[in-house]
Amino acid sequence: MYPEELVAPMKADLTGVGFEELTTAESVDQAFKSEDETVLLVVNSVCGCAAGNARPGVKSALDNEKTPDKLTTVFAGVDKEATEQARKYMLPYPPSSPAIALFKGGKLAHMLERHHIEGRPAEMIAEHLKAAFNEIC
Repeated sequence: MYPEELVAPMKADLTGVGFEELTTAESVDQAFKSEDETVLLVVNSVCGCAAGNARPGVKSALDNEKTPDKLTTVFAGVDKEATEQARKYMLPYPPSSPAIALFKGGKLAHMLERHHIEGRPAEMIAEHLKAAFNEIC
């Protein structure tokens, strides 16, 4: 587990643009209850590809005509219970951090695993997400 003071700025990078931080299994379950909403879930992490690629790409993707109804995040290595619960919703994909998942009606509709994020520029991730938003949201 990482110290809170270390991850606070990394969490704020997403919560500062409207992401809801999910810290318990119950809050994760609540986020996926709606039959009508689209939900974006970012599995945040301390790694360089989260800082340089995932978080900037996700934030840039929000500058789009269509966006998810709800923006949520869990932090791997910090919010253990919430992250484990969120990963149940992402099955059959194996645990990955960072990861970006788009849900519709509580069901996984689109997934970006670490290997889709690592080594790709934020702009490419943003364009990929915008295409998913346009199709699913």
